[in-house]
Parts: sequence; C-alpha cells; structure tokens
Amino acid sequence: MLKGASKLFLQKSKAVALILLGTVTWSWTMVKSGWLYSYGMGFWGANGHDGVWHIALAESLSRGSLLMPVFAGQALQNYHIGFDFLLAILHKITFLPIIDLYFQIVPPILALLVGVLTYKFVFDWTKSEKASLWSVFFTYFGGSFGWVLGKGESTFWSQQAISSLINPPFALSLILLLVGLILLLKLEKKFGAWNLVFSILCFGVLIEIKAYAGILALGGLSVAGIWKALREKKFSILYVFIGSLVLSLFIYLALNRGALSLLVWQPFWFLETMMGLTDRVGWLRFFSAMTAYKSGHIWIKAIPAYLIAFVIFWIGNMGTRVIGKFIIFKWCKNIRKIGWIEVFVMSVIVAGGLIPMFFLQKGTPWNTIQFFYYSLFFSGILAGIAFAQFLDNSKLNTILIRIIIVTVIVLTVPTTVITLKDVYIPGRPPAKLSNEELQALDFLAKEPDGVVLTYPFDPIAAKTAEGNPPRPLYLYVSTAYVSAFSKHPTFLEDEINLDITGYDWQSRKSEVEAWYKESNQVKAREFLKNNDIKYIYWVKSQRALLGDAQLGLKNIYENATVIVYQVE
Repeated sequence: MLKGASKLFLQKSKAVALILLGTVTWSWTMVKSGWLYSYGMGFWGANGHDGVWHIALAESLSRGSLLMPVFAGQALQNYHIGFDFLLAILHKITFLPIIDLYFQIVPPILALLVGVLTYKFVFDWTKSEKASLWSVFFTYFGGSFGWVLGKGESTFWSQQAISSLINPPFALSLILLLVGLILLLKLEKKFGAWNLVFSILCFGVLIEIKAYAGILALGGLSVAGIWKALREKKFSILYVFIGSLVLSLFIYLALNRGALSLLVWQPFWFLETMMGLTDRVGWLRFFSAMTAYKSGHIWIKAIPAYLIAFVIFWIGNMGTRVIGKFIIFKWCKNIRKIGWIEVFVMSVIVAGGLIPMFFLQKGTPWNTIQFFYYSLFFSGILAGIAFAQFLDNSKLNTILIRIIIVTVIVLTVPTTVITLKDVYIPGRPPAKLSNEELQALDFLAKEPDGVVLTYPFDPIAAKTAEGNPPRPLYLYVSTAYVSAFSKHPTFLEDEINLDITGYDWQSRKSEVEAWYKESNQVKAREFLKNNDIKYIYWVKSQRALLGDAQLGLKNIYENATVIVYQVE
C-alpha cells in the first residue's frame, strides 16, 4: 500500500513539476513585453504587432464599442472577439490595466490551464498517468524539425508550441476544447443535463474565440456524432453537435452582420511557398520542378512531387510528435472498434491539415495555417499516448529505455530553446514605444472621446530603420499603437489587421495621403470635419503641407518627440 502511494505521489509530483515548467516556458514569450525599460516600453517577438492589436480591441470593447478601433466609423467585422471581450470584462471587474492583464497576468493562467486540462483529458480518456504526463510534455514543448536545417520554428510554415501564448485566442480555444471534451467523456459515462449544457456552451462559443477552432470542433463533433449514432444507436454527441451548431450560428450572425467570405480556393500555396521561400525550407530546385510540372499539366510527375512536399510539410512540422501517427495506424487496423473520441481527434487532425492545403485567407493568405495548429495540438496528445504505450509494452532493458526517452526529449525541445534564445531572451526587443510617446498617449487618453488622425505608415522609412533595435512602433510595422494607448479610435491604423478583416483601407489611405499634400485649406478643413476627426497625433518628423493655423489645429500637448493637436 505504501509502495503504491509513493508511486502515485511521484507521478503527481512529476506532473506538477512538468506543468509548472511548461507554464513558465510558455509565459516567457509574453511577460517581458509591456514593461517599462530605459528606452520606453519593449515588445518582443510578434507582440509589437499582435499584442498591440489585442490591447486596442480590448480597450475599445471596454468602452462599450463594437466599432473597428483602427478604422473609425466602421463596425467590427470578420473577427473573433471572444478573448478580447473577456479581457475587457476582466479589466472592468478588477480595474487592472488591460496591458498588464494581456502580457503579465492572463498568459500564465492560460498556460497553466492548458497543461492541467490536457493532463485531465488524457487521463479521463486513457486512465494512464504515463500517457497524461507525456501528452503534457508534447503539448508544452513539441516543436518542428526546422532546427535540423538550421532555421526557426516556422520553417515549415506553422508556429509551434512555444508560441501558443503569442496567439492568446488560440490558447483560450484549447482550454474550451479540452473542457468540452472532458464534459463529453463524463456525459458518455452518465447522462447529465448540466454536462450537456456546458459542453454545448464550450463548443458553441468557440466560433467567436477562434473561428478556426469552431469550424474544426463542429466538423469533428458531426463526424463523431454520426459514428456513434450508427454504431451504438446513441445520439448524445449528435445532440451536442446540433446544440453547438445552433449556438455558433446565433453568435456568429449576431456579431458578424455583413461579414464577407474570407476563404479563397488556392491549392497547395503553402507547399509551394514552403519550398520556394528562402526563409522557409527554400529548396529552390524542387520548387521550380514541382511548379513547372503543375503549370505544364505533367501530372505523372506533379502528383508525386506535391505528395513529397506534403510529407515534408507534415513531418517537418510534427517533429517528434509524428510518433503519434502509430496509434492512428493501430486504430485504422481496428476501425470498427474505435470510439467517438478517436473519431473526433482524427477528424480534427485531418481537417486541420487539409483545409490550409486548399484554401487561403483574403488579405493575409498565410492565416489559414492556423487550422493546422489544432492538428499539431492533438498530434502532441496522441504522441504522448503512443509513447507511453511503447514504454509500457517494451521488452527492452532499462538502459535502452532511458536512452530512448532522452533521445525523444533531446529531439523535441530544440525548437523551444532556439526560439526563446533568439527571440524572447535577448535584452533588447525589436520594437519599443518611447517614454515621450507614452507620455503623449497617456495625455491623449485623458481627453474626451474623439477620432485620432495619425500619419500613414511608411514602409520605406521602416525598412531604412531596420538593424537598429529597438525601433519605435511607427517605424516597425503598421500597428494599432495610437488607438491602443490613447484609448481613442483612429482614422487609419494597423493595415495588417484591416487586410485580415476585409476593409477597403487602401482607398482611405489614398484619401489621407492626399490630405497631407493638400494645398487648399478649405478642402483640408472639410476633410477633417466630414470624417469627425477631433485629434491629430504626430511624431515631430511628421507634418502636413499646410500649417497648423491653416488647418484649424490647436496644439494641446507637446514634448521632445510628439505633438498632439485638437481640431477646432
């Protein structure tokens, strides 16, 4: 009895230690950003754009607005606002600044919950402590084989586990997926109305947390539900699917009126660019051959070439998680004996891999790779289960088993280590918001509501400023930083997200650029009046052709870097 208790305590201790290590590792990608340093506020990795966007949107939602914060006067469209809405609610309840919630407080909570829920889900499914432990390991530390080529985590296009919190809606969607699946496992053991309701809620709201997750979850539930109904004449999974579908449609239609279809048919774009771009795999001879075969309709050569490229994409992204495919082969040999949960997991993995092979997203084509993130997540879980089964059934001696374990770990973690070392650990970030700009934006945040006009993003100036980090955000990429930190809507900012969400920002940018060159003060003032512009925010190197008095501007704030005007 004591021996059994000691073994259980050791297993639980390993799980706790692994989850804490994973939580700290994941959180490292976020917690350094948003702090004040000698040069101002620093932003590491994608936080200089993505993080600033989420702060701008959450600030806007916290003011009760459903308008696009970086495209004043237009309703928010084609975007899942669930995470940002939650951030706004937390801000209202706790009075904590949204930037602190986003970078320092919420990420460790999300990371911890993903680890705990992964462990519980796998244990409830397999009843194996070892499988649960290894699934948590692959969930936190799974990486691509990009390091073998001397390149980064997205060599084969997909982000890896270490970057999960850089995309907080993705991390939140994993939590809802896991909770929903845990509730379904309980529902299968014993029907309960509350389990049914909450599982429908978890899957139903996914569409507004992360649309990619919502689509895959509904697809997986439909296939799993039909499978269970045909095999066992039981309809509980189908009931959850129908309820989740109705809730998803209600939420989506209520919050996305006038939304456009953003997916376009373009087969094998990821395979071609993976082979053709030097910052990806960059196998240029193979790229030239495969595309030549395709354009020449030489299918006898094109089909094998694209299949090889797909295998490279799949195995390259999976890394050591590819061992999870052995358990899928095992299921397929006994296809009639597998349950709904196996069907659900396989459906998500397959659909998550196939959809981006054929469809791209308008504006930002590579966004559809986010379907594949869920293939990687569930493949990590299967890798943990498969590896645990191998260890349990292996007749190898202890030394060989330990060598295999060490080998798997050593081949898995390089992506995590390299990404942290190259991107998130360096002392100086790629982007900053200077102390002077922070002071100006803090002043503007205290002013009455109004639309802010900023200077259009200048990609040429940004390119010139490369190589001297940290760069100010206005010379980094097109971001939402004025809206985020002034807490006002801006007339035109963050062209990247405007592209993703399908706005005609190019026309507005042409109007703004023409205004800056306008020599007729009557027309220039009419532009400001017609567009309800109340404030103008300029870094001192930024000016219009006409002077302040000609434009009817009143200087309300100035420091060494920034001038803020009010339109009179």
